[in-house]
Amino acid sequence: METALAPFIRDTPEGREADSILRACVHCGFCTATCPTYQLLGDELDGPRGRIYLIKQVLEGAAVTAKTQLHLDRCLTCRSCETTCPSGVRYGRLLDIGRKVVDDRVGRTPTETARRYALRKGMLSKPLFGAALAAGRLAKSFLPRELGDRIPDAPAAGAWPSSRHARRMVIAQGCVQPALAPNIDAAMARVLDRIGISATKSDGGGCCGALPYHLSEHDDARALIRRNVDAWHAEIERGAEAIVVTASGCGVMVKDYGYVMQDDPAYAVKAAQVASRARDPIEIVRAEIDRVLPLTAPEAQGRRIAFHSPCTLQHGMQIRGQVEGLLQDMGFELAPVPDAHLCCGSAGTYSILQPVIATQLRDNKIQALESGRPAEIATANIGCMTHLAAGTRTPVRHWIELLDARMMGAAGG
Repeated sequence: METALAPFIRDTPEGREADSILRACVHCGFCTATCPTYQLLGDELDGPRGRIYLIKQVLEGAAVTAKTQLHLDRCLTCRSCETTCPSGVRYGRLLDIGRKVVDDRVGRTPTETARRYALRKGMLSKPLFGAALAAGRLAKSFLPRELGDRIPDAPAAGAWPSSRHARRMVIAQGCVQPALAPNIDAAMARVLDRIGISATKSDGGGCCGALPYHLSEHDDARALIRRNVDAWHAEIERGAEAIVVTASGCGVMVKDYGYVMQDDPAYAVKAAQVASRARDPIEIVRAEIDRVLPLTAPEAQGRRIAFHSPCTLQHGMQIRGQVEGLLQDMGFELAPVPDAHLCCGSAGTYSILQPVIATQLRDNKIQALESGRPAEIATANIGCMTHLAAGTRTPVRHWIELLDARMMGAAGG
């Protein structure tokens, strides 16, 4: 694709990167076939190729309108198009650049501005989010079902093992997962303990930065990243082998720290080092589990599980088939899931900011997941888990909880 970027961005780091990405696009349109919003809306401008053209026009100096902003807002950033693209177009990074320019030029209505501000501050503040969630749980029975279904019950976390092994890893503490589902990180800690690795929490870490970054608040995101890098790099220097991120939505962001902070002279190197140590649970478990425990369990035989692979796992981190293989090794029968590459509609704050599209995508995904009549749905991301659970009576859990229960049974309790 030929480009002629406008002077306001041409010689900036963002401009040079955008120019390189745009020039890689060959207009083939393969991406539209796997784009969830294009499939729903049938509008070229609500598919990757159309959005690339819109961003190109903006960066070349064309007038920017709220209509352009709407088409970019409707993108889930699922990155399914990147998996499909034969030319390796880094669409997700181009979208982040384009959204930031468009938002800066078009702005937001007072209502939209307030809503996005409340999302950022409310979800990033653990005390505030925890208090709101607790209040919602208390009032759940009095709320309309549609709203009450969005509030998950409080699960018991279970014990966090004491530190007793020479090998040590840090489990990253996110912004909403500790309140929504503390059992996930605790299950991860127990699994690590049983394979000879002590799991610790880092007091300084928090939100990965994805939430503000994808809302075009890049400075806020980088401030959060610096805090995490300070905390986690110190842990690495004290001997931590890895930073384990149990939410794939956060994991893909942490693995991108080197890219996001590449122009920060004080943090570029440390951020890249932290990113190189970031691990999704399956990357650790798959490498370690076989030497510790034969996985096939009689009690799991014939129990049917549907696995929803989050976009951040299969398209963002390019990790495919590994969790599914582990579940099969554990003795579960995997239910077939049609169109498994498609997004469930959660996508961070998308389900709140674009509720109509998000609900349509969720309903389609649940229909696909339940078509094989599973007893349970497993996934790898807290956002997908809560979004799906709000639309189905089939239990939805993080896959690490299934492994934790399997290993506990094998150990006799």
